[in-house]
Parts: sequence; structure tokens; C-alpha cells
Amino acid sequence: MTLRLESDGPIARLVIDRADKRNACTLAMWQAVPRLLAQAAADPALRVLIVQAAQPGSAFCAGADISEMLANQADNEWHAANQAAINAAQYHLARFALPTIAFVEGDAIGGGCGITLACDMRIATSAARFGITPAKLGLVYPLHDVKLLIDLVGAGQARRLLFTAGLIDAAEALRIGLVEVIAASPDVIAGPITAVSRHSALALKDFVRRVLDGQVAEDSQTQAIFAAAFAGADFAEGAAAFVERRRPVFRA
Repeated sequence: MTLRLESDGPIARLVIDRADKRNACTLAMWQAVPRLLAQAAADPALRVLIVQAAQPGSAFCAGADISEMLANQADNEWHAANQAAINAAQYHLARFALPTIAFVEGDAIGGGCGITLACDMRIATSAARFGITPAKLGLVYPLHDVKLLIDLVGAGQARRLLFTAGLIDAAEALRIGLVEVIAASPDVIAGPITAVSRHSALALKDFVRRVLDGQVAEDSQTQAIFAAAFAGADFAEGAAAFVERRRPVFRA
């Protein structure tokens, strides 16, 4: 399969496996994303989702499959379905309940860069490159993904990436905030996430998304979530571990 979900205890991986096409995404691949995310969300053991290429060192994703787009250039229904599928994939990935990491070892271009933007964090190897290139094709970028980009790097750097359609290396991506960490493995962040409270991670991700979507003040729901945590089993275990000077063991 060109896109599949692999699970290993607390870590799931959304694997892009189309190396012969630089992992470019077809309509069928975009359409599969919400279903695979729902499958991952149903796993109570899951703590973190990593999105990565199947082949080590290969392109992360070259974006949408341009040859498929050209083959369907005159088919308005196909283009409408493709746009809807891309929008749905990005929306569901950006709002997946648990922490997500994009692990980028090669090129993340166009829609491929968009996939990384929809993740909570981006870890890149030194060989990674990033670019948002629709302007080279006379196309535009989805508004949802433009907002994700601006949330990360600010309007000025977003304009630079969008208007020039140029590529930047991992070091530059780190400098402007497009990448959080340069490392050879996603374990540098995924490992610590698996050790913390799943309940806390779920609530904190929800709070971050609320802020990014415009909420700036507490409401009754966020106050209730904050207060309820003190009566939870994870707080009992976390507090006991703190007093006993040991690592906490949180249950699913």
C-alpha cells in the first residue's frame, strides 16, 4: 500500500510508501488519510503518531501527484474530489487528538510540506529540504495550510516561502521555526512523549488547538478540564511518583 498505518505499542506511524514517485500523493492516498487517522485514534495504547517516508533517506513527500492532475485536467468532478480530499486530510491531521510528529529525511515539497505543517512538530535530518511551490505551477495553496504556515513562521517568512516558491535546507527551516529539531531519529521527541500522561497530552493538545483557532480566554469547559485533572488517576500516580522519586507509570 502507498499509505499505511503501522503500530508498535505507544507509537503509530503513518507511512508514505511511493518512493518511485518521490512519495507524491494521489487522490486515493489523500482520501485514505482520515480513515487511517480514525483507526489510530481508536487505539487506547497510542501516545504519539509519526508521519514518515517508508524508505530511509528518501523524499518525505513531493506533494500532490502532478501527472495525475494533468491526466484529469479537464475533469472538473475529479478536481473537486481531489481538493476536498486534500482539505479533509489536512484538517483531520491538524486536529488529530494525540501529538503528531513529521519526520523528514528528504524533500517535503508543496503538499508534502503541507503534511508537515499539519503535524504538531517537525523533526528533520540534515539532508531534509522544504518548499512550497504552487506558484511555480500557477496554482495556489489552501488557505487552511497557509494559516498553519503563518502560525509556525510568521507572516513575513510565510510570504517568502510562498511568493518565491524556493527550497530551504534543514538549518534554515530550523532558524525560521519551520522545524523544531534536527536529528537522525524521531525518537528524540517521540520517546519522551510516550512517558508522559496520555490524559495530559490529549488535554494540552486540545488547549493548543483552541489558542491557534482564536480562543484567548478560559471558558467553563477549559476550567472544568483543568479542575478535573486533580481528581484523575494520572495525577494520583504522577504525584506519588514525584514524592517517591521514581518515574510514573501511567495507564491507558
